[in-house]
Amino acid sequence: MMQHKNISWYRHTVTRRLREDKNRHKATVLWFTGLSGSGKSTIADFLEQKLYDMNIKTYLLDGDNLRCGLCSDLGFSNLDRKENIRRIGHIAKLMVDAGLLVITAFISPYRKDREMIRNLFNKDQFIEVFINTPLSTCEARDPKGLYEQVRSGKLCDFTGIDNKYEIPEKPDIQLNGEESINKLVNNLLDLLKIRGII
Repeated sequence: MMQHKNISWYRHTVTRRLREDKNRHKATVLWFTGLSGSGKSTIADFLEQKLYDMNIKTYLLDGDNLRCGLCSDLGFSNLDRKENIRRIGHIAKLMVDAGLLVITAFISPYRKDREMIRNLFNKDQFIEVFINTPLSTCEARDPKGLYEQVRSGKLCDFTGIDNKYEIPEKPDIQLNGEESINKLVNNLLDLLKIRGII
């Protein structure tokens, strides 16, 4: 990545801490990772609804939404996946600086890329959430019909089938994607409370 000599980060008068004080909650990013069909988007959406009802300032970054615009120039090669995650990480960082609780829902299959994003944040600003759902369950759900396309040979380089997914070694929280949405979201809310974020 190119570094420009004449550019430096401008420190604004209104800081993240001032925004957090006004919002009455901490800013952080919940980085959901897991296979396609694991439940990331569904759980993230339900969690955001709960947080919204609690007057928590949030924003949900979803993979498909970003690929419709900011990342529409990227494909699914390893390099493009890395760049996709890099862009998303920097968007999330800006949103955390804005005082928001950011929820992301991306497969983000590679440990090295997830670690790159973690390193953008202070230790207390990043929570890796591994949605651990068996491949068989993800494939049975197949909400977008992607697994069916892979099995019929219409789609290749698909994470979990012919492209690897590297399971997080030490996620901040691991959720069983076969459990009820209510239980999983309550687990996440409990974690946010324990960490003093909400």
